[in-house]
Amino acid sequence: MNGQLQPGTVLVSQAQIPYKVLALLGAGGQGEVYEVETEGTKMALKWYFPQTALPQQLEILKRLVGMDAPDKAFLWPEDLIFAPEGKTFGYIMPLRQKNYKGLVDLLKCRVEMSLYTRCRTAYNLAGAYKKLHASGNCYRDINYNNLFFDPNTGDVLICDNDNVAPEDMPGLVKGTYGFMAPEIIRGEAKPSRHTDQFSLAVLLFHLFCIAHPLLGKRESNIKCWDIHAQDMLYGTHPVFIYDPADDSNRPDPAVHGNAIAYWKVYPQELKDLFTESFTTGLFDPKWRVTEKRWMDVAANMMSGIRLCPKCGAEVFYDTAKAEKGHCCWNCKAPVAMAGVLQIGRRRLLIQPDARLYRHQISGDYDMHTVVGTVVRNPKNPALLGLRNDSQENWTYLKTDGAQLPIAPGRSAAIVRGAGIDFGSEKGEFK
Repeated sequence: MNGQLQPGTVLVSQAQIPYKVLALLGAGGQGEVYEVETEGTKMALKWYFPQTALPQQLEILKRLVGMDAPDKAFLWPEDLIFAPEGKTFGYIMPLRQKNYKGLVDLLKCRVEMSLYTRCRTAYNLAGAYKKLHASGNCYRDINYNNLFFDPNTGDVLICDNDNVAPEDMPGLVKGTYGFMAPEIIRGEAKPSRHTDQFSLAVLLFHLFCIAHPLLGKRESNIKCWDIHAQDMLYGTHPVFIYDPADDSNRPDPAVHGNAIAYWKVYPQELKDLFTESFTTGLFDPKWRVTEKRWMDVAANMMSGIRLCPKCGAEVFYDTAKAEKGHCCWNCKAPVAMAGVLQIGRRRLLIQPDARLYRHQISGDYDMHTVVGTVVRNPKNPALLGLRNDSQENWTYLKTDGAQLPIAPGRSAAIVRGAGIDFGSEKGEFK
């Protein structure tokens, strides 16, 4: 594939840094992306086609280059480069590492990904957009082409950040069909934080269910897939495939097998978020699920997985099944769930070696720092305790009302009805 720039071409950026073009990586509707190098460091260059190198786009880029990335997940514009003849321009951004795969790779079964890693990917993705929106900006075009993830860790990278702008700043991009909020398709609204939240919900549905939330039987019945059909399904008459009040658009087993299979896997709290996103949130932007709520549920799911003892499948703890008992979605074998540590809306499934993260006791969205571990009693391995791996003193709340200190490195017995005062939050063993 031939590009606008030839390998070996040297371009000098606005900051007077020379970049040597190494190879063309790909092309899209706006331009091409190249691998470039300066002083042994490899970066990426997005180079616009002359017809898309508009003054408005340049103003957006100048603003982005002048600000810090809201999160390390964003492959943020760092420097500008102008063509010597002045017909076009481009920007420098970090180069995506080879271990990151696209969501399209997951959708096409080119990469495997555990359920736990899907949850961490969702957590990191929602966290990145939470920070973006906190900075006063909206992304405008969230879709599966600009998300990359590490299938082993759930770390994410977000590219194509050249359309990020404040809600009141005119932009050149409204979004991508299938991800745009219905009100944008109908011409009733412009991109905003609320429309981003809709697009994020669609993206997360793809991640978890390998399907589109609005494509069911009504899609199967359409003979001509044109712009009018898309306007109807995505904009004027959208119906969630699992709308509890409208079954007209249920998944077609012959076409939408992924949606049917995956929907059975997840706990009710995740299904509730999707249902809210694509029923009330479908028509009222104020009811869109926030990034914070996605993160809370993703954190609970990460901390609520037990492997099926028969087939090894990942099974989620589900409060809706706590009384009746859990069974494996894959082999239908019973899966025993010993109980949970409930801390407000956050929880930890009790099982040996389970890790308690800082977010679960403070709500600060740190799901990397371990502050506690479920351990076996050295004298009686059948008994479990929670070890304090933090640097803070905790207080054990016994069932009889007595209180005992839990110093760092010490453990407290896990007893139903007892609890722990972590300082900022209290938890109860249930």
